[in-house]
Amino acid sequence: MGVKITGTGSYIPSKVEKNESFYNHEFLNADGSSINSPNEVIVEKFKAITGIQERRYIKKDLLNSDIGFFAAEKAIENANIDKESIDYIIVAHNYGDVKHDTQQSDTVPSIASRIKHLLKIRNPKCVGYDILFGCPGWLEGVIQAKAFIASGIAKRCLVVGTETLSRVIDKHDRDSMIYSDGAGAVIVEQTNDEGGIIAHETATFTYDEAHFIYFGETNHPEINDQRRYIKMYGRKIYEFAITNVPMALKTCLDKSGIDIRDVKKILIHQANEKMDEAIVKRFFQLYDMEIPEGVMPMTINTLGNSSVATVPTLYDMILNGKLDNQEIHKGDIIIFASVGAGMNINAVVYQQ
Repeated sequence: MGVKITGTGSYIPSKVEKNESFYNHEFLNADGSSINSPNEVIVEKFKAITGIQERRYIKKDLLNSDIGFFAAEKAIENANIDKESIDYIIVAHNYGDVKHDTQQSDTVPSIASRIKHLLKIRNPKCVGYDILFGCPGWLEGVIQAKAFIASGIAKRCLVVGTETLSRVIDKHDRDSMIYSDGAGAVIVEQTNDEGGIIAHETATFTYDEAHFIYFGETNHPEINDQRRYIKMYGRKIYEFAITNVPMALKTCLDKSGIDIRDVKKILIHQANEKMDEAIVKRFFQLYDMEIPEGVMPMTINTLGNSSVATVPTLYDMILNGKLDNQEIHKGDIIIFASVGAGMNINAVVYQQ
């Protein structure tokens, strides 16, 4: 018996926003002062650090709950299950439904309730709730689903990660180029197969780290509206992540009893290419190893950072042959991992 992912789905917006579209932005420092570099140089430096060449934005008429529904519908179809048999719908996001060109987020009813409504599930015992856990939210939802199933409370859960960060970015902040939109979903259930979720690890660091990612005012000193935007202390996050995430991965893997040489893939949150590479490199160094070729697939170069959606969309793309030179086979050992606002870290050792 195991608790396994039996279906996957994702929604990747069709609108492509290339780096060149930022050439006409007025980027400013956090204190409102000018940056003494042309935008072409700013964008090229950004690409060298993050690896991002383009990202995806949703169309004006769509909402976060809409794209979460699209991904959920695909996961249900892929799992070939009756949607009325779902016990829990767990939806990870951070900013709710933000309509195009508005200042307010809408979270009542919850995004989970909205997705359940769009799925037209009648069963009132299918319980939907939201989880706010920064970028690691989807993976924490999977961990919670496993706990529900292992305890006998549930047999089958739908876990969705959906975010529309394009609606909460400050166009005067260079960090706005990082963020994108997307949604991923999985069905998690008890099966007779071996494997599935073998071990998990979660940690929250708040003593000094709680506000490394926050909601703040625009960098433009002459704009006085009440709107708030996603902001972060990038250097502090980088140092935090490369110090703490490798150890969390090691703790999780050691708990599983799996040999690191048996790990086929590490599906890590697509936050920043250089940071992710540094995390995984340090993780393997803890076992006196170099990073094996192809172990860390990446989508950030074309999809950007869609927060809670990056890991489930990456997983779904690989399973459906949509990522070049990347495959996952039955029996493969995978590590899912994420780090983000909170500051939160989590990891799961999983056998396909």
